[in-house]
Amino acid sequence: MKRWVAAFFLAGAFASGLQAERFEHKFRAGEKYRFLSTVEEDVYVNRRLSYRAQIANRISFEVPEVFPDGSGLLRGTFSTSTRFQGLAAYVQDQTYESEYKLSRNGLFDISPRFFMPVVRNVPTFPDRDLAPGDTWAAPGEERHDFRTDFGIPDPFVIPFTASYTFVGPETRDGLDLRVIKVSYTIFHRPPEPLIHSGVFPTQIAGWSEQTLYWDPLRGGLHSYEESFQFVLERSDGTTVEFRGKAASRMLEAPPLDRDALARELQEATKGMENVTVQAGDEGVTITIENIQFEADSARLLPSELEKIARIADILKAYPERDILVEGHTALAGTAAGRQKLSVERAAAVADRLVNLGARTADRIIVRGW
Repeated sequence: MKRWVAAFFLAGAFASGLQAERFEHKFRAGEKYRFLSTVEEDVYVNRRLSYRAQIANRISFEVPEVFPDGSGLLRGTFSTSTRFQGLAAYVQDQTYESEYKLSRNGLFDISPRFFMPVVRNVPTFPDRDLAPGDTWAAPGEERHDFRTDFGIPDPFVIPFTASYTFVGPETRDGLDLRVIKVSYTIFHRPPEPLIHSGVFPTQIAGWSEQTLYWDPLRGGLHSYEESFQFVLERSDGTTVEFRGKAASRMLEAPPLDRDALARELQEATKGMENVTVQAGDEGVTITIENIQFEADSARLLPSELEKIARIADILKAYPERDILVEGHTALAGTAAGRQKLSVERAAAVADRLVNLGARTADRIIVRGW
């Protein structure tokens, strides 16, 4: 169960008084948002630790339209990646597209075909001013992608009621923020799905506790923290427990002028053999042809280390941009084998960039082909 929370805090609050404040989602057409959330999760199967996972969720949203009632149309991409044991970089798992209308007080109007966001109608604000210490409750839901685990084709719905407390102001990172506590518990026994792969969830129970840090001057979320624990019981008698913590923050980055950045990088890489730069839909691509590895392995040859070090120095000049490292291999062996090796080789390059200080690990994604 991957935790996705940051995407629902694309909104802001405005102060209507020194103590009491009215919180509501406010949108401006053309605005874009980027969030990065990280999850540290322990997974237990039948009460035995199965594995530990570190997950990075990248969320990019835009507001193409604002409606007369103040609600906004949100359209964006959710990308999840996992860090495997022994690697510094995160390997991309899956990407989702989503689009929905969000009301001023936080209610979703979204097609049932979308899997993201997972948590919906959180936060929901009351139609009144809130003073520190005020509490309220509102319904919400989680919708999970159980296609791979259980063969359930549609988003799996888990309802809950969230409890809120407006704690008050707090200075954090030099900013005057507002703190909101959110918590909810889940105890859900769903009916057997109409379509599944033979095993299906019979009960989901657990809790989530979140702290939201609101920036009233900017009108949006500064960051959030969460701890959670959920137990999923399966029809075959297996129990799977998820324990962990998560954190998210908005990433500040100026609008990307792809062509201008491509020209800068072309100049910076001039004279580097087998290196090309071009602008595209995903950003600006630096292609290094014929990176040499030991045969059938992901170990870089010593001759390639200087080239990667030069690329790392160039990337340090653009710290606000995330990096995607893609790996490609020759058409030899099986498709699965090529995919595995391409991921491992891309991860080797990404790890080198991390070790050279080009980025922190959560700002580099690995993808293999």
